[in-house]
Amino acid sequence: MSERVMARPVRARGRAEREHGAPAAVPRGRRAGRRPPRWSLLLRYLLLLAVLALTVGPFLWQLSTSLKGPGEDIYRYPPSLVPHRPTLANYGAVARIIPVWDFALNSLKVAAANAVTNCAGAALAGYALARMRFRGRRAALVVFVMAMLVPVESIMIAQFVTMRELQLNNTLLGVVLPGCIGGMNVLLMRNAFAGLPYEVEEAAFVDGANAWQRFVRIALPSVKGTLAVVAIFAFMGAWDDFLWPLIVLSDQSKFTLTIGLNFLHGTFADNQRLVAAGTVIAVLPLIVLFACLQRYFFRGVGEGAVKG
Repeated sequence: MSERVMARPVRARGRAEREHGAPAAVPRGRRAGRRPPRWSLLLRYLLLLAVLALTVGPFLWQLSTSLKGPGEDIYRYPPSLVPHRPTLANYGAVARIIPVWDFALNSLKVAAANAVTNCAGAALAGYALARMRFRGRRAALVVFVMAMLVPVESIMIAQFVTMRELQLNNTLLGVVLPGCIGGMNVLLMRNAFAGLPYEVEEAAFVDGANAWQRFVRIALPSVKGTLAVVAIFAFMGAWDDFLWPLIVLSDQSKFTLTIGLNFLHGTFADNQRLVAAGTVIAVLPLIVLFACLQRYFFRGVGEGAVKG
């Protein structure tokens, strides 16, 4: 009799849990979480180390070479990654040989202008393609997709002739203008705006907000992550560009950093320490930019959610 009385609360509690939608019991092994085999973990770490060596290894080697003095052999075997006597003399030598800071300032102007124009232009075009209804919208979208399929090298002659007719050759504006709005960036912004719920903008429309107010106050703040992605891609593309500035620019005072480092390669190809120092100088601004925008960059992968 006592066992039946003790069993009643247990049965009643089980019935109450089922009635209130309590979660079903999870198997013990699945609830605790199964650890993968050791060989699987070892293989994953080996693959991660291999990817890390292929991506970060060359930069670390260039950084190590730029910090080595003339007394250290950079071709020794086995190679030494850590300099025995680190020195910054190679960076000073680069600055004395070529006006590297002037070249870096020119590259910064071009890259910053490219990032700003791409963010503004791609955001406006992407919002129009995603939210507005007008005749020829699908045709415009197809044009942007087709523009991505055309190799840049095949239209450089036409671009150069255009810049010459506009009297913009040998100017930094002529370097910026052809890449001020990229087709890929427009499609990225279009997909980000298309992922936003229509109900929010419909409520703003009922309250009397026009298209510009809905774009600035509602849509644009919700796609900051994608804007950061566009800014980083545009900045990196303009900063690393070599062929187009080489074609347009002829005055050394307007050279970008990539062209200036090319002179360093040609004149001092035997001194790899100076070449490595110039490479590190060219990479550092990109690292700083990514460090400042990394949280927005990774958030841009799943862009489209509206925060309360």
